[in-house]
Amino acid sequence: MTLHTASAHRICPFCEAACGLALDLEERKVVRIRGDAKDVFSHGFLCPKAIGLKDLHDDPDRLRTPLIKRAGVFMEASWEEAYAEIERRLPSIIAAGGPNAVATVLGNPVSHKMGLSLYFPPLARALGTRNMFSASSVDQIPKMLACGLMFGSWMSVPVPDIERSDFLLMLGANPMVSNGSLWTVPDFRGKAKALRARGGQIVVIDPRRTETVAVADVHHFIRPGADVFFLLGIAHTLFDEQLVRLGRLDGHVAGVAELGAALRAFAPEAMAGRCGIGAATMRELARTLAATPRAAVYGRIGTCTQQFGTLCSWLIDVINVLSGHLDEEGGAMFPKAAAFAANTRGAPGAGRGIVSGRYRSRVSGVPEMLGELPLTCLAEEIDTPGPGQIKALIAIGSNPVLSAPNGARLAAALDGLDFMVSMDIYLNETSRHADVILPGLSPLEEAHYDVTFTQFSHHNHARYSAPVLARAPGQPEEWESMLRIAAIAMGLGAQADIGALDDAALEQEVHKTMGAAAPAVLAALAPLKGAERKLELALRSGPYGDQFGAQPGGLKLARLKAAPSGIDLGPMGARIPEALRTASGNIELAPQMLLDDLARVQADLASPVPDLVIIGRRQLRSNNSWMHNLPVLAKGAYRCTALVHPHDAARLGLADGARAQISNGARQIVAQVEVSDDMMPGVVSLPHGWGHDLPGTQLGVAAERPGVNLNALLDENLRDPLSGNAVLSGIAIKMQALG
Repeated sequence: MTLHTASAHRICPFCEAACGLALDLEERKVVRIRGDAKDVFSHGFLCPKAIGLKDLHDDPDRLRTPLIKRAGVFMEASWEEAYAEIERRLPSIIAAGGPNAVATVLGNPVSHKMGLSLYFPPLARALGTRNMFSASSVDQIPKMLACGLMFGSWMSVPVPDIERSDFLLMLGANPMVSNGSLWTVPDFRGKAKALRARGGQIVVIDPRRTETVAVADVHHFIRPGADVFFLLGIAHTLFDEQLVRLGRLDGHVAGVAELGAALRAFAPEAMAGRCGIGAATMRELARTLAATPRAAVYGRIGTCTQQFGTLCSWLIDVINVLSGHLDEEGGAMFPKAAAFAANTRGAPGAGRGIVSGRYRSRVSGVPEMLGELPLTCLAEEIDTPGPGQIKALIAIGSNPVLSAPNGARLAAALDGLDFMVSMDIYLNETSRHADVILPGLSPLEEAHYDVTFTQFSHHNHARYSAPVLARAPGQPEEWESMLRIAAIAMGLGAQADIGALDDAALEQEVHKTMGAAAPAVLAALAPLKGAERKLELALRSGPYGDQFGAQPGGLKLARLKAAPSGIDLGPMGARIPEALRTASGNIELAPQMLLDDLARVQADLASPVPDLVIIGRRQLRSNNSWMHNLPVLAKGAYRCTALVHPHDAARLGLADGARAQISNGARQIVAQVEVSDDMMPGVVSLPHGWGHDLPGTQLGVAAERPGVNLNALLDENLRDPLSGNAVLSGIAIKMQALG
């Protein structure tokens, strides 16, 4: 018998590195996953997560049929029955309570799925609700707000040009595990090794000796939540020692004098005691940054998930600007994405800037950011009675019962909803509360283009993945399900012609953006539909596109399909002022809301340092909760442990491998202790995303070693006041041994 063999290419969906994979298939089943050596971006790099793609596709727990809850029990249903149930229950809720009676919540997997990314906006417009939530407000909104204020676009995030850099200062980031976050950089280890081999240096600031510290030259412990004091000390030094070097950006920066005046009170000598790093170290780092021609500062989740998250995010790029390293080779540069990037559309060099705080949440009065409210407000918006109360929820690839603080309150609130729809591949801790579950596609069953991560990539490129395996007969594309729900919300019913709706929306968009060329553009797009059609429009009208024939040889989808390992678009180049979309056309170095917030820092200088605090951590094989059900990633040593420094273990009577109770006021969890001198004394670390011991789930592998949920300790009302981002780091705790 002759085996049917084939090969295919795929962009890995497991983390922001988005590595290119080569898959071997036999009888239409994946038998081997390798790094694609010809991939123009990842060049064959492969981390352990990628091989989990086969387990994800084959997982017997992965939902393949819609589920409808009847009398508290999930029953399998057809797609027509599932849509009919949504039509039966959702419109009446909207009619009774208005559009804000419905909320949406998006999770991490949405950013790895082209269809979901591109078709959530039409769904949001159809619903018309202000109650939109996502995972962004538990880990990245501070960076997006700071960049929006400085550069005019939420997604204009400068990233280190690591392949040409000679000095890299990193805070609260562990790219050895994440392969970058808001910085798409596969094979960080290899790039870090090359940086050091050419005589460069990497300095890591972190309360734990992370996996990244192992490939760095220097590590300094810092008190969790105190990064702002360290960054202020460096920024102050640049002014104080006359080290400010704007270079080519001189004339494109506003607010230098105002910033210098605001920083006078934050000398390193005044900051050292609060952050735990000596003034001499801060000053020396400032001098090194100023003296090194090619250098960058990078900070990530640890700098965002704290009470000064927005200030930290701002100060990182302030230092890059002041030291002459923004928009320069080897410094922090702006990628130029082939499609979908706001900083490549419209008139270059100036724009409207960002707008935030257009409305506030009903209960806590927290301002809107990027059209969203903080995820930590979701529970109170559901369980607090009154006009505008959320009565229905549409959850898309989201598991906030585990990923957000105080999941117990949210779980109880979800049980009080009148109706909930979940689009998910698993019956997990959040989707178990739904009335209808629409199963998502396996990544191997759908086409993909990185809508988001090309905007954070350290090297410009464009890649497309065709479906590797056929989806089940009758299963719709995920973008079709979103349009179906949108049609129901608009009162058109579950049987509406969603193709016609999509065509009409496209026509409107093309006529608005293309003017007289619209008829020819629409004719060129006619052979495609759905997400691929949106991609074709974005590619061809983008900065490298063929402009629908005006630039022969430019990008279009056919070229990407013919290049399964992608198209190299070159290294990052200088983009200031072209990339700016601020109203002034300048980099806004001193936004008033950020200067005003420095008073809060000044007041906090005198705050006592807690005896013991807790932080999270990411792990290579379990970046997110949805990876815990894959045998190839779940095997090995037990990883949901609380890392404790030996001195703390000794004084608290904690033994390695034993259990301990961790408490934050009335909130308590029990975790396994791992004694480790990788921790800064006074700091405990517990990984996030665990706690798979709740009833009603269908996660067999994850339930075998459920771990404990760090977020159960955290207060959902504790937020960075500027961005609304959850505070997850540096929380004061008590810890005691258990028998």
